[in-house]
Amino acid sequence: MIQLHNVCMSYQRDATALSGISAKISKGEFVFLTGVSGAGKSTLLKLLYGALKPTRGQVVIDGVNITKLPPSQLPALRRKIGVVFQDFKLLPSRTVLENVAITLEVLGWGKKDINKRVYHILKQVGLEHKINSTPIRLSGGEQQRVAMARALVNDPKLILADEPTGNLDEESKERVFAILKEANVRGSTVVVATHDRRLIENSHKRFIVLDKGHVTEDSDAS
Repeated sequence: MIQLHNVCMSYQRDATALSGISAKISKGEFVFLTGVSGAGKSTLLKLLYGALKPTRGQVVIDGVNITKLPPSQLPALRRKIGVVFQDFKLLPSRTVLENVAITLEVLGWGKKDINKRVYHILKQVGLEHKINSTPIRLSGGEQQRVAMARALVNDPKLILADEPTGNLDEESKERVFAILKEANVRGSTVVVATHDRRLIENSHKRFIVLDKGHVTEDSDAS
């Protein structure tokens, strides 16, 4: 599903975010990216959904070398990818239903099918009773689950989550992680960036450690 070949990313000549990253993540895997703040986790996720292009190297997603894709073809790629942003990126003036429905509207779904699918995914994340609320009326954990519902609503091939359990209480963390595991069981490849070592240790999933833009450990490496 994901192949990284000697990927480097520099924002400025003297500021290298990633250096020589090579890794392969197979279809259906669940993988953590971990490391301290500034290690390069968020930058790597941005490369995976085409928000950034690497300074050097190749990023291949589902058989497509996205480093060579023209901007006009990026939307088609992103329809296969669900992204859970660290700051949620919910639209404050829209209801929960409207925030989640955006993904399906872009894909051209009809209103009846959208409403049915959105209710179903909100029920999965335990927020069907908040369907007409706006984000400001939700707790941080609830906003995170809305962001996850939006990312998962079209059953994407690939899910990328940037610190999805950051600043949540333990109960909310467990619920968010359970939602990601369920999506993985249904067939989505899941990549989660987190600095929560306890979450990783308790999950028994593969993890890749980044430090100053380098891969320093891969639990799947032989």
